[in-house]
Formats: sequence, structure tokens, C-alpha cells
Amino acid sequence: MTDYQGLLKTLLDSEVEFILVGGLAATAHGSPRFTQDVDVVYRRTPENLQRLATALSGHAPYLRGAPPDLPFRWDAPTIQRGLNFTLTTDIGDIDFLGEIAGGGSYEEVLPFAETKPLFDLAVVCLGLRKLIEVKRAAGRPKDFEAIAELEVIWEELQSQRNTTEN
Repeated sequence: MTDYQGLLKTLLDSEVEFILVGGLAATAHGSPRFTQDVDVVYRRTPENLQRLATALSGHAPYLRGAPPDLPFRWDAPTIQRGLNFTLTTDIGDIDFLGEIAGGGSYEEVLPFAETKPLFDLAVVCLGLRKLIEVKRAAGRPKDFEAIAELEVIWEELQSQRNTTEN
């Protein structure tokens, strides 16, 4: 079982620069949908790669689905050589994405991010409109189901804004 708050707090306490995307970002925007992991787009600067490596070092990070005897080292050089990592840790599953379909890198999606309260933490999340766009670009069946729900949330927010402005 993933400890969402524990994973997010670990990253925040280590000052990792990341943007929450995927199902947990949808939850931050009001979706009741369940997700099994945490998905983040991370900044790929040398300093942030080191913070990222250090943040999870005490939580047994390992490639999800990989054979148990596969040699794997979670450190800044490994992260630099890769891009996207699907990991299991002793506090849950997390996907570190250097880029996302329909959005790009951390720097490219940062203008579409906003800080939202989640699990008593202030977490930078992909904004609702951009979240819908990237889910559409991903094109998975589960994303299309989520898109319909997120668009209803978007329409409700727009309706509330119009009501308050009048």
C-alpha cells in the first residue's frame, strides 16, 4: 500500500523540485478516483537529481517489475543517464518522469502548475486544464475515463467562478 503523504513529505522535506501529475494530481483537484502510485515530473538539474537520489536512499528504491537480482543503484548518475523511472519503495510506488506526453519537461509544465493542499501538505500539482490535456495525450483507457470526470470538475469550477463574478 502506498503511503502518499509519506512519499510526498519525503520529497518536500528533501526540497526536491517536482510537479505532481497523474491520479494523485486529479485527487488534489477533487477527483474521488483511486490511484495506486504517485506520479511526478521532476526537474533535471544536477542539484535536484542529487536531492532526489538522497530523498529516497533510505527507502529501498528499486525498479518496479524488475527481477529481484537485477543490479540497480539509485543515485544521481543513474537518474542522469535515465529519464523515466517506475520505482517501488518501502513507502510505496512512485513514478519519476523526466517528461510527460502532452506536456514535456518540468520547465515546460511549470507555468501550468499550482500549489494545492493534499494530505496536510502544500504540493505543486499540474493545473486542471493541463492535467486533462496530458491525460488525453497519454491515450490510455483509464485516462479517458478520468478525463470525463475532470472535465465535469472543470465545468463546475468555471460555473462557480462565473457566479461569483456576477
